[in-house]
Amino acid sequence: MRSSEWISLIYFGAMTVLSWCRPLPAARRLQIAALGVPMGAAILWVARDGSSWVRDWMPVAYILGAYYQSGRFFVRPSPAIEQWLMSWDRRLLGDPTTRFAKWPAPLLAFLEVAYMGCVVLVPAGFALLAATGRAALADRYWTMVISAELGAFVPLAVMQTRPPWAIERHAALPDRAVHRFAARMVRELTINANTFPSGHVAGSLAVAFALFDPMPWAGGVCLLLAIFISLACIVGRYHYVVDVVAGAVLALIIYGIVSAAGVSS
Repeated sequence: MRSSEWISLIYFGAMTVLSWCRPLPAARRLQIAALGVPMGAAILWVARDGSSWVRDWMPVAYILGAYYQSGRFFVRPSPAIEQWLMSWDRRLLGDPTTRFAKWPAPLLAFLEVAYMGCVVLVPAGFALLAATGRAALADRYWTMVISAELGAFVPLAVMQTRPPWAIERHAALPDRAVHRFAARMVRELTINANTFPSGHVAGSLAVAFALFDPMPWAGGVCLLLAIFISLACIVGRYHYVVDVVAGAVLALIIYGIVSAAGVSS
């Protein structure tokens, strides 16, 4: 099995077992198992019988499954942790809901689009490798990205907080139409829980780091996009500042570990 497949299999198995160690309603445990067991079976089947093309692209499904599985752990937020996260935002930004009110509307709209585009960036990064004849680097790419994403999801099993937009008044931003659309997408398509570290930041930076060595120009472009995504997390009040910093640190650690381990294909 590939490194990325092992990491995914261990994640789904560990989260399924962990659900029985946490004070969760029985229905939640069943939901977590209903995601974890089939995903684990799928990973084993694909690793054994799947074609190279299927194995190259299945990590997209693993990441999505892991994200929604982690969301089933969210039962009630921890007010103390939320206050700690918010205190850093206020210390660094003042009033976060008005801090960016005077920024140019086109810039804010661009940041919102970049934030929503994170879900596209992850598969697009591998598509660049495949399109340029570097599909053999699939396991290195997905090991970095999956480790970063799943590493951001795991803490939600024990550290539960709501995102800033759910507990503070609406941010005063001049790009109202774009922000309303982005906020609606977040409410309807996400788990409505805060991931610490930020999965958006960790995942987008991992994409950039994974592309740097084989495709420096692509890595540079993705790094710029990751910076925009990180800024959008704060400006749009989708994440706390500490989430963003932790996501960046996580991505750097994963990059160092994978590079030192020499995962290549």
